[in-house]
Amino acid sequence: MASVIVYDINKNQVSERELADGVFNDVVRGYLIHDMVRYQLAARRQGTADTKTRSEVSGGGKKPYKQKGTGNARQGCIRAPHYVGGGAAFGPSPRDYTFKLNRKVKKAALRSALSVRFKEERLTVLNAIELEKISTKGFVEVLKRFDIDKALVVVDGVNTNLELSARNLPNVKVLRAEGVNVYDVMRYPNLIVTEGAVSQLEGALAS
Repeated sequence: MASVIVYDINKNQVSERELADGVFNDVVRGYLIHDMVRYQLAARRQGTADTKTRSEVSGGGKKPYKQKGTGNARQGCIRAPHYVGGGAAFGPSPRDYTFKLNRKVKKAALRSALSVRFKEERLTVLNAIELEKISTKGFVEVLKRFDIDKALVVVDGVNTNLELSARNLPNVKVLRAEGVNVYDVMRYPNLIVTEGAVSQLEGALAS
């Protein structure tokens, strides 16, 4: 089994932990990661863009002028797309961009994403992240000890001091273990996970 060193927030080695190969050292399937990122981004799209067709714009259905004898091109309706104020041709209309992915695919994609970070040696495991008070500066100092400036931090439960300390950092995001997702794992180049969160992820993703 794969193993990692477990640190405290002062970067002192506390212990060594074995990781489940099926979760953190799985075969990396890039196509699954790609599908899952597309799935998440598609779900975020509102799909509310809309334009009026010729049947929806104001204006009568009356013929602007007679068919022949004026010297102009024949016209049937001022609501046609080539008229100013006419309806849009092939414009967007409200739609749902979401698509379906099987639960097994979602789990496999997350296992691949976590495995990417482990194999790149960008996975840091801490025994806990307990800050004495809410302090962005204090949390930045913790990150500097590990030479990290951009990271996804995964904790195993409510951690108010940490969540409030990190919320003003544009390159850091704190998630609880149940909220870990492929998009955020791949978006941030470093992954910091508490030991408790490792256990939760292994329990949820074990195949």
